[in-house]
Amino acid sequence: MSYVSNLIHAIFRTHRSEQTLPTDERIKFLYQDIWGIIKNKGGYLYRINSMSDHVHVLLTVPPTISISDFMQAIKGSSSKIIKTKEGFEKFKGWGAGYAALSYGLKDKDMIIKYIINQQEHHKKTLFIDEWKEFLQEMGHNFDERDWNR
Repeated sequence: MSYVSNLIHAIFRTHRSEQTLPTDERIKFLYQDIWGIIKNKGGYLYRINSMSDHVHVLLTVPPTISISDFMQAIKGSSSKIIKTKEGFEKFKGWGAGYAALSYGLKDKDMIIKYIINQQEHHKKTLFIDEWKEFLQEMGHNFDERDWNR
């Protein structure tokens, strides 16, 4: 028997980080859609939250699928669905790429709290600065060309 724990904090943004996601109750439709995609792919959703230009998800990825295929399924499927949904008329699609940080289960509660507190967090921190911090944590450099896609 194999035992795997793939706890991933994934962050993905709207096309060009434009503020096109609703910030009211209508966003729950997107959350439900993403939850269904994760569940259907064999993953588990711990927490999801968003701002008008990006989404944070804490989930497990099953060992039978790559993180890139899993994220492609989430972004591709949800994009098709919400483009046709009332309240998402400004949404053009997801930006290129994503950030996915892996953690141990001991970090789960800390990340859940971070995701829950996005609205407060972004009163003090711009998303671009948050994105740069995630890239730095992963050992990557920020590339302005990627940000504009």
